[in-house]
Amino acid sequence: MYETITLGQIGKWLIMDVYEAVTSRRAVRGFTDRQVPGEVLGRVLSAAAWAPSGSNIQPWHAYVLSGAPLAECKRRATERLAAGDPWDEPEYKQYPSALKSPYHERRSAFGEQRYGALGIARDDLEARQRAASSNWDCFGAPAALFCYIDPDMCSPQWADVGMYLQTVMLLLRAEGLHSCPQMAWAKFHKTVAEVLSPPDKLILFCGLSIGYEDDTMDYARTGRASLEETVTFVDGL
Repeated sequence: MYETITLGQIGKWLIMDVYEAVTSRRAVRGFTDRQVPGEVLGRVLSAAAWAPSGSNIQPWHAYVLSGAPLAECKRRATERLAAGDPWDEPEYKQYPSALKSPYHERRSAFGEQRYGALGIARDDLEARQRAASSNWDCFGAPAALFCYIDPDMCSPQWADVGMYLQTVMLLLRAEGLHSCPQMAWAKFHKTVAEVLSPPDKLILFCGLSIGYEDDTMDYARTGRASLEETVTFVDGL
């Protein structure tokens, strides 16, 4: 089902300009139930294996779920939500305890855009929680990738995992697919482990919902900081 593709076979499927893939990639939070062909996922992940990593150690461990296993994972997570179960003990710190400027302002702006597009007021915590609960249904996506890392790895290897996931997301765009990276799944890492049974030494970094976008849903495209805010050109000419 998930056929491994050789490097020599990959080029003929790359049908989207790289700039288009980068600028059209976004965290989609509404998918159709159209199934993602296994050969497409195999093709994407075969190519993504060429993502860079320090000394080529390739520190990512990915599990791809669809069909009954994914449905079971969603069912267990949503049952925990309905029961009011607390989140699992964190295996890593997702954000600094005090998010300083300008990062705090950027995160706040994202929240305003995200929930504002849904018509949810800033102080309506119950409605925000209902919207957030869609994370554990993968926003209706028919496929998901769960990415693990060995806790013995250092910060550079976490960066390698990020480059791997970005490569996966861009290749999905080349195939006409969308995705949504979700650290939210790390809050229910025990539930995911019940379905996947990963080696004890690994920790769950994030989930990645994968599928075809439901284009009937409204969304707000979050902006980006200006180039001057994030890049300094040091020109010696």
